[in-house]
Amino acid sequence: MTGPYGPPEPPNRWRTLDRDLKRLGRLEVASAYVSRPLVAGAIALVFVLLAGGAAVAVGGRSDIAVLAVAAVLAGYMALNIGANDIGNTMGPAVGARAIGLGAALFAAAVAEAAGALISGREVVATISGRLIPLEGLSDPRQIIPVMIAALAAASLWINLAGWLRAPVSTTHAIVGAVAGAGVSAVGPGAVNWPQIGVIAGGWVLSPLLGGGLSAGFLALVNALIADREDKIAAAQRWLPVLIGVMVAVFGVYVFVRALPALSVPAVFLPGISLVLGGLAWLIARPVVRRAAIGLENRRRSLRRLFGPSLVMASLLLCFAHGSNDVSNAIGPLVAIVEALGQGRAHAGGPAWTILLGAAGLSVGLVLFGARLIRIVGSEITRLNPVRSWCVALSTAMTVLMASAAGLPVSSTHIAVGGVFGVGFYREWQARRAGPPRDAAAAPPEVARRRRLVRRSHVLTILAAWIVTVPLCAAFAGLIYALTRLASLV
Repeated sequence: MTGPYGPPEPPNRWRTLDRDLKRLGRLEVASAYVSRPLVAGAIALVFVLLAGGAAVAVGGRSDIAVLAVAAVLAGYMALNIGANDIGNTMGPAVGARAIGLGAALFAAAVAEAAGALISGREVVATISGRLIPLEGLSDPRQIIPVMIAALAAASLWINLAGWLRAPVSTTHAIVGAVAGAGVSAVGPGAVNWPQIGVIAGGWVLSPLLGGGLSAGFLALVNALIADREDKIAAAQRWLPVLIGVMVAVFGVYVFVRALPALSVPAVFLPGISLVLGGLAWLIARPVVRRAAIGLENRRRSLRRLFGPSLVMASLLLCFAHGSNDVSNAIGPLVAIVEALGQGRAHAGGPAWTILLGAAGLSVGLVLFGARLIRIVGSEITRLNPVRSWCVALSTAMTVLMASAAGLPVSSTHIAVGGVFGVGFYREWQARRAGPPRDAAAAPPEVARRRRLVRRSHVLTILAAWIVTVPLCAAFAGLIYALTRLASLV
C-alpha cells in the first residue's frame, strides 16, 4: 500500500516489530543499569574468596580455617575502606572538575596501593600489637577471636554506612571494635587505654591541624596570586614554586619510608628536598606558562591553572591515605598471623598481608567509590580547583605526619576539617570585604550561604562519626560473645 505523501507504508506487522524492538532496547538498558551493583558485588565476592585462598597458600598449613576466615574478613574490610574513603581523597578534584570520575578512580587505585606498600607498616604495627599487646595475655591465641570479631563488626558497619552514603571514619570503626571485643573477651585490663587515648587525641587534633593548614594555604594563594593586580603573571611566578614545595615534602617522605635500608643521614635530607623541589619547579614553569596563554586576568582563570596541581595533590592524598588506613584492615590480620606463630619476624606483618590490604583498597574504590566521591566532592561545600588544592594538600600533609608517627588518624575527619578551614577563612574574608556585589540582587540569607559550608551534610557526617566508636565496640563485643557461646571460634 502506498501512502499519499511518501513511500509505501510498511505492513502493520513491521511497525509492531519496531515498537517491540524499542521496548526490548529500553529493557536491556534498564537491565544493564540494575545489574551493575550485582556485577560489582560478584567481583567483590570473588576477591574476598581469593584472599582467603591466597592466605592459606602463602601463610602456611597450620590453622587453615582460622587463617582463611581472617583473610576473608580483612579483604572485606579493605574493600569497604577503599569504597568509603575515596570521597575524601579524590572528591575535591572531581568536585572541582579537574579530573573525570573514571580517571580519578584508576589513578587513586594506583596511588592507594603504592602508599600501602611503601609506608603502611608502621601504622599496621600500632593496630596489630599496641591496642591489645600479646604480652599482656595469658595465651597469645586469645587475640584471634578478638580480632576476628573486630574485623566483622567494623566492616559490616562501614558497609552499612556506605550504603547510607555516609562517609564515616574507618579508623574510628576498627579502633572501637578492637577495644569492644577486647573488653568482652578479657576485660578492660587487656586494652592498652593510654595508646587508645593517644589515638583519640590525634582524632581531635588532626582535623584542627588540617583545617588550619588549608586556611593557611588559601591565605597564601590569595596573597601571592589571587589578590594581585596581574593574577596570571603572579600565577606563572608562584604556582611552580608551590608545586616544587609540594613535591619536595612528599619526595623526601617517600625517599625515607621507601628506602630505609639506605640509612640516609638526616643532614642530607634538606639537600635531597631541594633537589626534588628544584626539578619539579623547573618542569612546572613551562607547563604553567603554556597553560596561561590566552587567559583573562581574573580569578576564574586561576581554576584552569590550578587543575593539574590539584590532581597532583589529590594523588598525594591517596598515597597518604593508603599508608595510614591500610592498617585498619591489615592490623587485625597481622595480629592473628603473629598469634599463630607465622609472622613474628616481620615488622608490621608479613609482606603478603600488606599486598592483600593494598589490593583490597584499590579494588574497593574502583568498584564502589563512585557514590561517596560525589558527596565530599560536591555536596558539602562549593569547591573550585584553588580551594580544593588547599584542602587536598593540607589533608595529605596531616595524614603523612601521622603515618610517620605510627598514629592511625581519620582521613575523613581531616578532609572535612580542611573544608571547614577553607569555609571559615572565606567567611572571615567576606566579613572584612563587606557585603558581596550581588547582595542587592539576592536575599541576605542566600548571599551568606554562598560562602559557607553546607552544614546540613556536615551534621549528618558528624552524627555518623559520634556513633561509630560506641556502636562498633558494642557490636564487636556482641559478636565475640555469640561466637564463643556457639563455639564457632
